[in-house]
Amino acid sequence: MFIPDAIYYEPNVQEYELGKKLLRQYKEQHIPLIAIENHNNIPEMRAQQNEAFPKMKQHLIIGTRKTQKFEPNHKTSDFLVPYTSSGCIAMCLYCYLVCNYNKCAYLRLFVNREQLLDKIIQYSLKSEKEFVYEIGSNSDLILENTITGNLTWTIEKFAKEGKGKLTLPTKFSFVEPILTLQHQGKTIIRMSLNPEEIIRKVEFGTAKLKDRIHAIKQLYEAGYPIGILIAPIVMVENWKDLYEELLKELSAELDEELKKGLSFEFIFMTYSFVHKMINKDAFPAAIDLFNPNMMTGRGRGKYMYRKEIKREGEIFIRGIMEKYFPQSEIAYIV
Repeated sequence: MFIPDAIYYEPNVQEYELGKKLLRQYKEQHIPLIAIENHNNIPEMRAQQNEAFPKMKQHLIIGTRKTQKFEPNHKTSDFLVPYTSSGCIAMCLYCYLVCNYNKCAYLRLFVNREQLLDKIIQYSLKSEKEFVYEIGSNSDLILENTITGNLTWTIEKFAKEGKGKLTLPTKFSFVEPILTLQHQGKTIIRMSLNPEEIIRKVEFGTAKLKDRIHAIKQLYEAGYPIGILIAPIVMVENWKDLYEELLKELSAELDEELKKGLSFEFIFMTYSFVHKMINKDAFPAAIDLFNPNMMTGRGRGKYMYRKEIKREGEIFIRGIMEKYFPQSEIAYIV
């Protein structure tokens, strides 16, 4: 379990049961509690240098979410809905949250969960269609659940009161708390996978590949709808060998009935100038993900693999999917 080295909290979190519980727990553990005005603006954090990024990831921020917009989405959900956390304790070298928060991509917990989930439930009940709501687009709720229990609470409450489905991705394997829940098939867990070499060299602080695959098996046995997210595809020199081996291992490990119902998402890596600057200072010994021979500008300091390279990559991915998962669906490749 994650043990933070400092807690930054908005005083109004003490008006919520979860807020009071967390502050009491960390006070008993003698972890420093520091009051702040706004979780979005902590001056001493903003003043830190890039090399402090790993240290900042050891801090925990507790506040309330003030806004919750339903952003239309047309991939594996109908709406992206911010939920009970943002940021993460992991330190993936490509993390898209760094683009939004820069070095302040640490974990923030929001304790007004009743308000947040009630808005989703009421929206779902008023809708004629049964929509899918992505609640994990800016955090990892499997990880967060080890601290707050929010996902356990959410799955059961939505199963009883909501219409449609919730969905969330994860790079962690801490699924035991949700295995025995009465989820009614209303929560889709999408496991994010990468070759073990990429996990070890790029996805710092996340679960090992074998543990993620084991979690998929556990979730399947517990009756959850499951998706597979191969993301991001990092085109290192031997990337084709790595990703074919990944799909080969996954195919060998998974039940045939599970494979028939699987939907895969494939996302090629995007990178940014912000990543380059932070990674250079915070992880000087790490591999450099920026490849000027393969990448091109995407606007606002972002980089992506060139179109012809991605096109070749998509052809390769479709080929190995036909080889190892011919009965599974490819939701999209981007």
